[in-house]
Amino acid sequence: MKSVIFEQIGRPVDILNVTDKALPEPGPNEVRIKVIAAPINPADIMFVQNLYGIRPKLPSGAGFEGVGVVDAVGEGVELQTGMRVSFTSIGTWSEYAIAHHRALIPVPDAMSDDVAAQLFVNPFTAYAMVQESGVQEGGWLMLTAAGSAFGKMVIQLCKKRGIKTIGTVRRDDLNDELKSLGLTEVINVETEQLAVRVKDITGGKGVSCILDAVGGHTATEAQKCLSKGGTMLIYGLLSLQDPEINVGLMIFRELTIKGFWLSDWMQRVDSQTRQDVAQNVISMLASGEIQLPVEATYSLDQIKEAVEYADRTGRWGKILMKP
Repeated sequence: MKSVIFEQIGRPVDILNVTDKALPEPGPNEVRIKVIAAPINPADIMFVQNLYGIRPKLPSGAGFEGVGVVDAVGEGVELQTGMRVSFTSIGTWSEYAIAHHRALIPVPDAMSDDVAAQLFVNPFTAYAMVQESGVQEGGWLMLTAAGSAFGKMVIQLCKKRGIKTIGTVRRDDLNDELKSLGLTEVINVETEQLAVRVKDITGGKGVSCILDAVGGHTATEAQKCLSKGGTMLIYGLLSLQDPEINVGLMIFRELTIKGFWLSDWMQRVDSQTRQDVAQNVISMLASGEIQLPVEATYSLDQIKEAVEYADRTGRWGKILMKP
């Protein structure tokens, strides 16, 4: 079978290669999945560069999620072959992948392969972070990198809940689309003063929560936009630069700044919360209530072109690998 492999740490375009491997056999509690499609997420790119919370064991496969059909099951697994599932694993950019049976989510017929391939990482993180933000109907939530696939998901979720949103961008070409999804206000951080604009928008109060994926200067400035008792949840570092923490603001506005990682959150919450998240996310995606657009698809042999495309600025949809 064909599989995307890397044998050293580095830039994805330099180190990712397609290799022929033997078909893997599932062990106890595992299943083998014939992969239909798998997205390229920022977490995948960080993992290849050894910048993620999970460290690669070289040589390693790449890709954390996908959709496929159960092809074989290991000992202790009571699942039927032939069922279509969304799944998480390491090495989903492959013709076949091995996953633990608990990392599978059966996909309803109403959900397309393109949506099912993206079911876990962005939708679950977005839903969980909006929950964790504590922002109520009528309140203000701000998100950086609003034009990302994750940002668009958050915007749509907040619109459903009646939460007002401010999104930051570096270009204005997606503004109309973001507004149509439900973004209340958009701020271009290249041409506008972030804290000044947020103060104007919120009547001087600021926002009660910020979801930040950028870090660096943007996150540093975003701290000034928090209202008293506000919280910043940091879930990414697209700039690859740490923000400066304003201790004075933290003390006198009683701010909270903390990280968010879906893997830890899913382990921390109770099983009922996990089930509620899954049911709500699947329902919204299957019904088309929430959109997850796809911009381009590539074969495994085109992996270098695919990761180059995924790194472009101004994209409006996800990039998928389709073996």
